[in-house]
Amino acid sequence: MSNPVAQYVDSIRSKNAGPFWVTIDLFCTDTASYQYLCKHLANAQVAAALHQPASALKRFDIDTLQVVKFSLPRPVVQGHHRDRDMHGAQWAVLIQELDISD
Repeated sequence: MSNPVAQYVDSIRSKNAGPFWVTIDLFCTDTASYQYLCKHLANAQVAAALHQPASALKRFDIDTLQVVKFSLPRPVVQGHHRDRDMHGAQWAVLIQELDISD
């Protein structure tokens, strides 16, 4: 049975964190959803979905905001001729359908 990340969050936002980094924020619907994501959403799983090495991924669990944040280096510098996502907005979709079943 599918258990996608999207069912635990109000929204997922990705954006530039400067020209060299992207940040992805998962805004949880409630405390129980936040705690579930913190426990079951593995960094290695997120890194694989983003096609990045797990060692490059930084994770921040922000209890007071019920937000799980991931930051990673951009594959190419923002504005480079190979950059296909100037604003970093397309990364979020890669996370929302991840299955986090037990």
